[in-house]
Amino acid sequence: MLLQTSLDHVVSKEDHHKIITDNENVMICCGRMGPMCVPVFTAMEKLKPDYNKVKFYDMAFDASFANIIRDLPECSNFMGLPFTVYYKNGKVVQATTSIQNTEQVKEILDNKLS
Repeated sequence: MLLQTSLDHVVSKEDHHKIITDNENVMICCGRMGPMCVPVFTAMEKLKPDYNKVKFYDMAFDASFANIIRDLPECSNFMGLPFTVYYKNGKVVQATTSIQNTEQVKEILDNKLS
């Protein structure tokens, strides 16, 4: 199940592991094509050209392997979609839930993945 974005897609647990292991800075937005998620995907698509050192991915929240995001300790209290996770050197450095605008995403990228 792939989301309808221009972002690269996380397609399995193995893919997720390879992505966060092989790249220093990664942002993964785990969600659906719904009203709270689409603005985050749009912000990622808009910011991607300006952040060459960050890899941007989406992940389908309902995929069988999405528990690797849903079950993270940093996401344990999250109630709303999407779950957005920022990784540096394979470690979670920030996680957010619900809608985020471009400026909020940019601030996290600048502070956590620069």
